[in-house]
Amino acid sequence: MPAKISKSNFGHLPDGTPVEQYTLTNSQGAFCKIITLGGVITELQVPERNGKLGDVVVGFDNLEQYLGPHPYFGAICGRYSNRIAKGKFTLEGKAYSLAINNGPNHLHGGLKGFDKVAWKATPGESKDGATLKLTYTSADGEEGYPGNLKVAVTYTWTEKNELRIDYEAVTDKTTPINLTNHSYFNLAGGGDALGHELTLMAASFTPTDDTLIPTGEIKSVKDTPFDFMVKKTIGKDMEKLTALPHRGYDHNFVLDNYGKGLALAGQVREPKSGRVMEVMTDQPGVQLYTANYLEDTRCKEGRVFGRNGAFCLETQHFPDSVNHSNFPSTILRPGETYRTTTIYRFLVG
Repeated sequence: MPAKISKSNFGHLPDGTPVEQYTLTNSQGAFCKIITLGGVITELQVPERNGKLGDVVVGFDNLEQYLGPHPYFGAICGRYSNRIAKGKFTLEGKAYSLAINNGPNHLHGGLKGFDKVAWKATPGESKDGATLKLTYTSADGEEGYPGNLKVAVTYTWTEKNELRIDYEAVTDKTTPINLTNHSYFNLAGGGDALGHELTLMAASFTPTDDTLIPTGEIKSVKDTPFDFMVKKTIGKDMEKLTALPHRGYDHNFVLDNYGKGLALAGQVREPKSGRVMEVMTDQPGVQLYTANYLEDTRCKEGRVFGRNGAFCLETQHFPDSVNHSNFPSTILRPGETYRTTTIYRFLVG
């Protein structure tokens, strides 16, 4: 069957704004579902080794659950994904203060980040597959950030079972920006994710303090639990992290291929199903998060996911880059265009 895109109603926000769900399907029958609230990827059905489709992202069946508290399942995070220390930064001589919503720090854009807003959707198609372009304008001062920021995020579901995410933004005032998608993956469709085999193209990581703010150091992963240069299960060295207060990985890895364009960042394999996910990006870092605070959450079709029941590979700039001059810059100025691409490719092996 040909690739296609269809639309359905997913409910209404409290102010009456409709939330639409779009289903992008390729000619093999594999598909991806996305809603206009937060650009959330609600479902991603890809084949296992015997060809049977299965859902590999954690999420909910209904809008009500997405409107309640949840850990950014599948959402676009911004204006600044990840953490900013104490919600403060200085830009062009002016001090800015943001909401504190994660311990003493600012996280994922604040109290109402891009994950909680309604995006305008434009479905389409490209030579690679069905597309969904989402647009949103973040007003000057929204969540404390400067500048009117016009953002476009385009999802493409390809014939090769690739989910391509293209981000683009322009501003009328200098502003920090750091966008990512926060999908929680479990390639088995259930159980914990600690047996997934992970490889990261990252010889270094950014150590953090107890609140997960980088110290500014860029440290080798050699002889540490953060070494995924050679494939190992996500859970293999988890017990070595017991000295940390966060019960697992929630760390930024410095990608070796940064500066080489769209390049391989990592690969995950789930042995029982044979599903493999490759991550390609042009970003300098990827945040590995092992769902350390997911507490027996009832999700789609009644499935329950608990601590370490999924993992995230969030391609992005380093956390708190706006306060570390030695990190790659996250500053966007008028006249410039922010562009970045990430691809999640699903294979069997």
